[in-house]
Amino acid sequence: MSFQLIDSSDKQTVSLHFINKTALEGKLAEKGLVGSWLGASKFLAEEGSFCLVPNATGQIECVFIGLGNEEDPGIWTLAGLSESLPAGSYQIADSLAEEQASAVALGWALGSYRFTRYKEDTREQATLVWPEKADRTVVLSLASGAQLTRDLINTPSNDMGPEELATAASQLAGEYEAECNVIVGEDLLTANYPAIYTVGMASDRAPRLIDLRWGDKGPKITLVGKGVCFDTGGLDLKSAAGMLLMKKDMGGAAHVLGLAAAIMQSNLTCQLRVLIPAVENAVSGNAFRPSDVIKTRKGLTVEVGNTDAEGRLVLCDALAEADRTKPDLILDFATLTGAARVALGTDLGAMFCNDDELADRLRRHSVEQGDEIWRLPLHKPYRKLLDSKIADLNNVSGGPYAGAITAALYLAEFVEKETPWAHFDIMAYNMSARPGRPEGGEAIGLRAVYAMVKEMVS
Repeated sequence: MSFQLIDSSDKQTVSLHFINKTALEGKLAEKGLVGSWLGASKFLAEEGSFCLVPNATGQIECVFIGLGNEEDPGIWTLAGLSESLPAGSYQIADSLAEEQASAVALGWALGSYRFTRYKEDTREQATLVWPEKADRTVVLSLASGAQLTRDLINTPSNDMGPEELATAASQLAGEYEAECNVIVGEDLLTANYPAIYTVGMASDRAPRLIDLRWGDKGPKITLVGKGVCFDTGGLDLKSAAGMLLMKKDMGGAAHVLGLAAAIMQSNLTCQLRVLIPAVENAVSGNAFRPSDVIKTRKGLTVEVGNTDAEGRLVLCDALAEADRTKPDLILDFATLTGAARVALGTDLGAMFCNDDELADRLRRHSVEQGDEIWRLPLHKPYRKLLDSKIADLNNVSGGPYAGAITAALYLAEFVEKETPWAHFDIMAYNMSARPGRPEGGEAIGLRAVYAMVKEMVS
């Protein structure tokens, strides 16, 4: 995949110049065609803006890219320009440090994304000559991982059920010589994954546990992703509006596969494991019911307070298995609660973590990568809200408050305190388009986690 990045061009390239508001004042004061044109165009160097400057024959001589008040370009500075600029080849004229060069190249790559499985897109895109000093391995790994994540989320559920999700994982494993095992249907009961089976048993698309393993050296890192390929809500049925975007309820699974792709493509030294409970939460005569008590892999019993809180039920079996092997790190991704979206909106991923040092590292990398996540507390006094009179715990609290926290506290019951663990409650979707972030499936926190893992294994 080229992501509209090229080594060189047979045709003449157009130079791109970054400019902030302070530098623009000096440029406007200069005599000559460029300053005059920028002034006549009323170019203000606002962040994300650009101005095409022609030469004497009317051809594009160069392009100025606004930075606003910033000194250096960031990941979104060139994002979207592959579509906004006239078709042709462009090259950055400014000298950039490796960090900035990699960031703008990645932004360009992310902006070149299109989902074309069902509708051809024939629009011609501009290409960018690879910026000098850009880390091509990191850029291509992250762009590939984000593309896989977006593609999986954007694919509707009729073509992305539990079986198709397992196929995507198997194909990824084949690409990087990883091992991928899948436990299907009633074999889940034999293998002691009762919660996964119970949630998925009402669908004619059998539930399954996907288990991908790669690498035999370095720290043991296990990724767990919620793979609810469509969520009706079960017997606690969602409204039509609430069901409309439920193809994205496997967004956690898409994230861990995309992250695994980036890690494997970069050949980071680690022992990677990916666990995905893949189910469809359907309605039929054998669907699990409110007030049912179900068993879990860890041995804890759970009273079902709401069948629409199914994600934590499938995740708890996978987390128990992840923790069984005592990895150095467990990270899970899930489109788990609307409460997290109420608290942080759709752009910020909510992070819960049982290890302050791990949380600080994740937060630092999220800021540095322009991929911000925000830590919410595992507030222990709220654990009593999950108490049940007839089981070890309930899958929901009895009230409307702190839903994201109580969901995270539920998951925490299945990971030992000594195991470093972080849980990401994410939207996994752009509700509207912005440069580099088209409407549809989106990778949230992927770049931040990749950067932390890369630092961890280096």
